[in-house]
Amino acid sequence: MHFDRTMRWRLRLQSGLFVLLLLLAMGLLAWLSNRYLMQADWTASGRNSLSVTSQLLLERLQGPLRVTAYVRDTTPVLREAISRLMERYQRHKPDVELRFVNPDSLPEQVRALGITAEGELYLEYRGRGEHVRQLNEQALAGTLQRLSRPARRVVHFLAGQGERAPQGIANHDMGAFGRELEKAGIDARPFNPVETPQPVDGAALVIASPRLPLPPVALRAVLDYLAQGGNLLWLLEPNDPSALQPLAEALGLTIRPGMLLNRVANLPGIANPAVLLIADYGPHPITAALRASTLLPEAAALDWHPIDGWMMDVLLESPARTETDDSAAARTGLSVLGLALSRPHPVSGSGAERVPAQQRLVIIGDGDFLSNTYLGNGANLELGLNIMNWLTLDDTLVAIPPHVAPDRQLDLSETALALLAGLFLFGLPGALLAGGVWIVWRRR
Repeated sequence: MHFDRTMRWRLRLQSGLFVLLLLLAMGLLAWLSNRYLMQADWTASGRNSLSVTSQLLLERLQGPLRVTAYVRDTTPVLREAISRLMERYQRHKPDVELRFVNPDSLPEQVRALGITAEGELYLEYRGRGEHVRQLNEQALAGTLQRLSRPARRVVHFLAGQGERAPQGIANHDMGAFGRELEKAGIDARPFNPVETPQPVDGAALVIASPRLPLPPVALRAVLDYLAQGGNLLWLLEPNDPSALQPLAEALGLTIRPGMLLNRVANLPGIANPAVLLIADYGPHPITAALRASTLLPEAAALDWHPIDGWMMDVLLESPARTETDDSAAARTGLSVLGLALSRPHPVSGSGAERVPAQQRLVIIGDGDFLSNTYLGNGANLELGLNIMNWLTLDDTLVAIPPHVAPDRQLDLSETALALLAGLFLFGLPGALLAGGVWIVWRRR
């Protein structure tokens, strides 16, 4: 074929147009990739995507969700892991805002929020906030479920006999805990049955370490509330002066005399033997997510005797080398400090509407751990919030099955491994070499 000058210019123009169109297509693809995000999860179990349950929870949030991660600048690996986790949520809800805060730069904010561990998340939605200490979809789903509920729960605190006040500012009061409850959607209201002689309502009742004996009208209100299936948190103290012995008998509870002391002298930062460091917890929804230790100052030991209908779980136990300061009841070894009791609701079968299926009680042999003085230590705040969520029947974890990749491990015998090694080390290279030699010989 003869190429004259006109043909050459046409070929050059065709080649130039092809290059121009190719560059234009590449530019358009780059612009589209920046403007529109498209991701696909090709893993067998979809472990890089959110479950349908989490997506439905995000749809229930009508407004921005703010996530603050407290991570130091020196741990980029943890920051990257949190970013990858939250990217899954931002794909389905673009107004999920993630920001990182160095806890060393804002110590007052860390103390005010009760941040206890690096990598802890604090979720804020419509003026309410909750902590997330486990970086997984299950923990985030439970938190989103609680934040998405519009109705606030009401918890009454017994008042009138020197109890710890949920709005108090004194060291022994529980004002800081009351503010944390408000952030979690729980209204803490004082209730004095002497001044307001009416049945106790609300999601739960708290008896926070009365310093005076309860009058008969208050005792009767508590017992009636218990008989009607109410949920109860009872914070005891050594040598409890509240005169609630009828309540203890109704629950099969015995309070040992004296205060527990820890004689182990090598606990860092704890010089007072009356301050117990609890690091091991019982297997219960309240304590399942606890990773830090809990500090219980001046605690009392508890004994429980089986009562028909009630089920008991141990929440807190003292260290192995504790003893009581009461010489008449001296006892060394493990002691129970916290119990969780539950039974079928006593009026669930009487035709009452919207009656929960279960009645729940928590009894702790100490009330100081939720006071303004000790709330910020260890996992005290987390334990208190978990107790209130469990008592108000707001502890239900969203059922999200774990993402498991099938057949991640290949088990081969030694013979099979030897055959594979021979194939890739000698078989394939030898075949390629033989093929090359054969091709050269044929060409010659």
